[in-house]
Amino acid sequence: MRQLDGATVLITGGASGIGRLMGRKFLEDGAAHIVIWDVNQQAMNDTIAEWSAAGHVASGYVVNLADPEAIAKTAAEMKAEAITVDILVNNAGVIVGKTFVDHTDADIALTIDVNVLAPIYMTKQFLPDMIARKRGHIVNIASAAALVSNPKMSVYCGSKWAVTGWSDSLRIEMEQAKTGVKVTTVNPFYINTGMFDGVRSPFIPILDADYVARRIIAAVKSDRIFLRLPSIINFVPLLRGILPVRWFDRIGGEWLGIYHSMDRFKGRR
Repeated sequence: MRQLDGATVLITGGASGIGRLMGRKFLEDGAAHIVIWDVNQQAMNDTIAEWSAAGHVASGYVVNLADPEAIAKTAAEMKAEAITVDILVNNAGVIVGKTFVDHTDADIALTIDVNVLAPIYMTKQFLPDMIARKRGHIVNIASAAALVSNPKMSVYCGSKWAVTGWSDSLRIEMEQAKTGVKVTTVNPFYINTGMFDGVRSPFIPILDADYVARRIIAAVKSDRIFLRLPSIINFVPLLRGILPVRWFDRIGGEWLGIYHSMDRFKGRR
């Protein structure tokens, strides 16, 4: 299993939620420097202060990930400061939690910009240097919503399907070209970070954020290709392939309650 000693890790949305937990665990596992990109200045400052007080090296940049120019500008700042990224974690994400007809154009644009285009633009900025050094790791936090269609998540599902397809295509390209760059795609079920406050899941457990963070770090260290959580999610592609659509709707959507999991969605306020 690969060690993280001396690694510089860049985490988008790293000032709160699962991003903050991953940052702390990367540091505990030997990472030398965590770089946070986040839109929340205060949360970022608080996170960096906490880690610095514990003797770790952390820094951050306020970035609107929905703005490609801001991504390019901040990446250039890091390069000018000679910060070399070994592991890029595309973690930042947003969800609206409405039926599609109730989405505004702004809702749609923000979801696609942050969930799909930001990981792509982020990777485009830092991948060439990884290829030149023949090492590096891209971690793309997608969702189990990339595997199961769900009411009140249409645009979110679409964004995570897009990220999952792009991420694994990128992996294959990196392997074919023997670049030494690894790609891990993470497809977790709902996580109890507040982002999905109000969600109800009677049969599949809502995931503990600390557990998910630990599993992601382990996946990076073992160069895992896909990490689907909980393990039952690994069977979803098989079930979708062998069951008639109406049977999948009945078993997964109705009997397991997935199609009603967003009925009481509130989200992070």
